[in-house]
Amino acid sequence: MNKRILLLLFIFSCNQNTTIPISIYTELGPIIIELYSDEAPITVNNFLKYVDEGRYKDFHFYRVVHFENQPQNDIKIEVIQGGLGFDENNLELDGIPHETTEISNIKHLNGTISMARMAPGTASSEIFICINDQPELDFKGLRNPDGYGFAAFGKVTSGMDIVRKIQALPSNQQILNDHVKVDSIIRN
Repeated sequence: MNKRILLLLFIFSCNQNTTIPISIYTELGPIIIELYSDEAPITVNNFLKYVDEGRYKDFHFYRVVHFENQPQNDIKIEVIQGGLGFDENNLELDGIPHETTEISNIKHLNGTISMARMAPGTASSEIFICINDQPELDFKGLRNPDGYGFAAFGKVTSGMDIVRKIQALPSNQQILNDHVKVDSIIRN
């Protein structure tokens, strides 16, 4: 083969983004996501550690946010949140460095998966999935007073109907009346 063609093939293969497909099997149906390991390596590696080490065996969706249940917030968002929950859990790992959307260039669009956190560097086991575009969750967005936004690291490729079904379940002040159990989270 011509050296020029080989060089072009090599350059093309180097520019391919690495995505990691994951299936989240909920009691309501599967949510298929892809993780962007090139853009958000710290956050993706953290999530995969939970998956690969079986730390998400108690994973459940427990929080839903929509326009009607956040009257105190000037900046409204739409997400579902899950993980190990609010209670202390011995499967939870320490917080990770915060990869902002300015660093990763992964924006909070419809279906984006991101890390829930309090302060930067505290994200650990809790994730959320965006419903519709949520630019106020990006770096310099106004939802979080510190302006650092949240660490997006992947996107739903199939199962947004399940995400919306979870968001529509009965809740009390953003907490689902009945948590949605996740049977397993696996690499595809």
